[in-house]
Amino acid sequence: MNILLLALGISATILAIALVTYLLTARRYQSADTVADSYDEWTEDGILEYYWGEHIHLGHYGNPPRAKNFLKAKADFVHEMVRWGGLDQLPPGTKVLDVGCGIGGSSRILARDYGFDVTGITISPKQVERATQLTPPGLTAKFAVDDAMNLSFADGSFDVVWSVEAGPHMPDKAVFAQELLRVLKPGGKLVVADWNQRDDRQIPLNWWEKPVMTQLLDQWAHPKFSSIEGFSELLEETGFVKDQVINADWSQETLPSWLHTIWVGAIRPWGWLQYGLPGFIKSVREIPTILLMRLAFGTGLCRFGMFQAVRGEGNPVTENRTTQQAISR
Repeated sequence: MNILLLALGISATILAIALVTYLLTARRYQSADTVADSYDEWTEDGILEYYWGEHIHLGHYGNPPRAKNFLKAKADFVHEMVRWGGLDQLPPGTKVLDVGCGIGGSSRILARDYGFDVTGITISPKQVERATQLTPPGLTAKFAVDDAMNLSFADGSFDVVWSVEAGPHMPDKAVFAQELLRVLKPGGKLVVADWNQRDDRQIPLNWWEKPVMTQLLDQWAHPKFSSIEGFSELLEETGFVKDQVINADWSQETLPSWLHTIWVGAIRPWGWLQYGLPGFIKSVREIPTILLMRLAFGTGLCRFGMFQAVRGEGNPVTENRTTQQAISR
């Protein structure tokens, strides 16, 4: 009995220390540098790439979901997003901007399988370096460091603007929406996939959802999530959108990704074993956040939002400047 009590006491102590460590080592968003540093670190150590391959985004498992190879589900996501956005109807040579390109997995598929001329941008220099290394000569995909909140490209530079799971890192969703559409040519297509929270204007977060949401934001350098409804409104409010934004909820299609991630880590331990104790600790500390993500998306606290829009002919940026100049006169 004494040994059992001692074992329980030790276990409780270890769990308490692990919980405190998890909370104290959160990667809270402070600035764009916080995001860049986090992705630089994840890219340099190679653990994320070992398990997630070239695609640092969720997989597509169908609806209803079915069992799939982990990496194939991620590649399938790109093709499903292409079809959903109607991009498979566009000709080779279409100029595409991949905003938040990671290490270039989606960019390479868009260039290789659809013949698009792709520019991938990320705020992480290490991701640009790795994306360039992984891209074979002759493939029409190139990469650069850039800030999605202040894109360096001129108005109307691209036929398509594409973005997967970058929005949660953006501190001002209205500015993000403005920039995505600003660099799109009139008649061009915007296609975005993002993690979103439930619209709390309709159903406020309850007593357990608030602390869960805090951890989902703090642990992975997210300033805040938008809702599907809210981000659709922000896109339309830019004045760039022709007609209206089309959205969809792919929560069910992507939901298996979270537990699949943990399972892949368990059956392929070499990804973290090769880095010794630091690799083990780093891998294990992500498990609570992954489980919280599964809880949030499984209960409707979070939703996987899909967005598409066509840019209209007007230029609100230029028109607003002209109006302001006339008023100042």
